[in-house]
Amino acid sequence: MVNKMKKSISLFLAAGVIVSTIISQYLIYFYAPMEQTLGLAQKIFYYHLPVAWWAFVSFFFAAVFGALYLFKKEQSFNILSHANAEVGFLLATLTLITGSLWGKHSWGVWWTWDPKLTTALILWFIFASYLIVRSMPMPKEQKNNICAVIAIIGFLDVPLVFLATRLWRSIHPAVFHSSGTGLEPEMMHTILFCVLSFVFLWFWLVSYKKQQLLQELKLETIKTKLLYEEEQK
Repeated sequence: MVNKMKKSISLFLAAGVIVSTIISQYLIYFYAPMEQTLGLAQKIFYYHLPVAWWAFVSFFFAAVFGALYLFKKEQSFNILSHANAEVGFLLATLTLITGSLWGKHSWGVWWTWDPKLTTALILWFIFASYLIVRSMPMPKEQKNNICAVIAIIGFLDVPLVFLATRLWRSIHPAVFHSSGTGLEPEMMHTILFCVLSFVFLWFWLVSYKKQQLLQELKLETIKTKLLYEEEQK
């Protein structure tokens, strides 16, 4: 029954990813008007914003489940924190790549030490250190505790990234501000659909990574048990 439910959820997510991707591509290239200054390069924006926002969501859950692990010491919280941290790191990497591509066409440079870009890079390095610690040979509980703390510290940088254009002088455009979005209605519809529909891919990635970590834990438990039995002989 449980396996059948998991299979149904996987099929639903797969269908959601396929359908939302097809609709997104139509909206991006046929519905949303071409931006006069950047032209086709502006279309990167419809990929850049969703991966950035869902990276923030991933880091939020990595921090929440990391904190729960520190208090409860339940392995399920550690696995969920780990899964969200890895997915968030992947999305943050894509955010920096798509942002650099957009910046090259918009500003003429691949990178500039703008406050928003700098805080985003700091966030990337924090979770890169998270993954490095995960790969280090050390006692499991100690490793889990350190990673939980890193996830919490890392998330503290997320509000700075989000508010950088408001807190400091920044050349990075603010999509949502007090005077409106500055986008054509068709552009606004497209970006909202791209951001919201990304939930299917995000949930699938987190679920897939969670299952992978669970399988690794089971294999490690079996290995430990076999080694123990071997020592008792």
